[in-house]
Amino acid sequence: MLKEISIGLGIAAVISMFIMGYDITPLLFFLVAGAGLYYVARMRGMVGAKNFDSPGGAGRFEITFSDIGGQFSAINELREALDFIKNHQSIQSLGIRPLKGILLTGPPGTGKTLMAKAAANYTDAAFIAASGSEFIEMYAGVGAQRVRKLFQTAREYAPKQKKNYALIFIDEIEILGGKRGQTTSHMEYDQTLNQLLVEIDGLKVDDNIRVLLVAATNRADMLDPALTRPGRFDRIVKVDLPDREGRMEILKIHTKNKPLARDVNLEVIARETFGFSGAHLESLANEAAILAMREKAQEISQKHFNESIDKVMMGGKLDRSPSAEEMKRIAIHEIGHALISELVRAGSVSTLTITPRGEALGYMRQTPEDDTYLYTKDYLENQIAVMLAGAAAEETILGNYSTGASNDFAQAMRTAEEMLRAGMSDLGVVCLDSLPGDLKHQTLTGIVRVQEERVKSHIAGSKQIFDTVMQILLEKEKITGEQLRLILKENAVS
Repeated sequence: MLKEISIGLGIAAVISMFIMGYDITPLLFFLVAGAGLYYVARMRGMVGAKNFDSPGGAGRFEITFSDIGGQFSAINELREALDFIKNHQSIQSLGIRPLKGILLTGPPGTGKTLMAKAAANYTDAAFIAASGSEFIEMYAGVGAQRVRKLFQTAREYAPKQKKNYALIFIDEIEILGGKRGQTTSHMEYDQTLNQLLVEIDGLKVDDNIRVLLVAATNRADMLDPALTRPGRFDRIVKVDLPDREGRMEILKIHTKNKPLARDVNLEVIARETFGFSGAHLESLANEAAILAMREKAQEISQKHFNESIDKVMMGGKLDRSPSAEEMKRIAIHEIGHALISELVRAGSVSTLTITPRGEALGYMRQTPEDDTYLYTKDYLENQIAVMLAGAAAEETILGNYSTGASNDFAQAMRTAEEMLRAGMSDLGVVCLDSLPGDLKHQTLTGIVRVQEERVKSHIAGSKQIFDTVMQILLEKEKITGEQLRLILKENAVS
């Protein structure tokens, strides 16, 4: 109230001086300049006084390592690092230097933030959370001020929670800790990183409140080497995509509160979700429950999960309505993919559909037999054959192919280049950087052309299969892998 009265009296005084004939130009200049300086100072104070997330300590999260599925190796490595903190007296007797920082790296959605919260619970530490983007501002020095404030908050917050430990978690640390010298037009980034390095170096084992820094990133290649060297981030824990057993464990966690029908087979779902992160699997279980609710079903059945896999992978169904001629071409294209997929690996087709989803007008989903991390020459050649099969089917049956095959061609060429890089071509082991462009092109097209001829010869003798499967697709828009294999068996296609 006093502030408003003072402003009002000041304005009244200026108006009175103007009426009395005084030159108020200098006064107005100083008033405007003072207001501008006050605004800048206030903004700097506002952006500097960042209140970091202090949600009441780890105990309120009730998140433990048992709540995180599919990351057995990463959890064990992280727990070992945390044991150094819990047993600090015994490690001092052995002359072990305490760990100051732990870096969690891996793709998005793999559970890095959950692991940080579980770590705080495991060590009974106060949990202070921040994001790398919170430290970057247009005002010089603000980022460094926020870094100091973050560590000060951790040391002040832990005693209030009656804890001896504080765990600081910085998500997306690549924004804060990017390589120095890349932003020459703005030194704010470098100053902020320098302050973080100073704070990490200042962590001591004999501090009244022992602070551990845990950070997460999916772009570890962007981090400054000074940040990731031993003595700062002492442990780099890889939180990778889960394998099949891990996906099975995650599915059990996310379906334990959901009513599942007797036909639900989580092992099948885990096998068909190769490449899914924990976040994908959580979304999968949630989407399946939503589909069951839409149908007013009391339980979630296998068909709901199958539909959810397609939705998570490809996106929701679109309102596109291709013409009858286009639908026929799409069906032939996808049947070609499916036919060659069954040829190179029997039982590989999970679903075949011409329902538009995401960017695709139709698609064929394969079921990986096992999680594969190393690829042989035969495997890559078979993959190229499957990629080319859609366009080959269009050309063989309809006489030409459409622009819908452009993405298949791009993938086939990338796979051929991977073979060339791995020494699987006729050239043997080569250096791609020194390989002449025309020779590289000839080699890649040669690899693709061999598989194209292989695919066309097989499709030419399978036109009856195309007619049968196409009729089903045009009528129902979808066919399962089991139905497709039954048709292949009836027509004795090998």
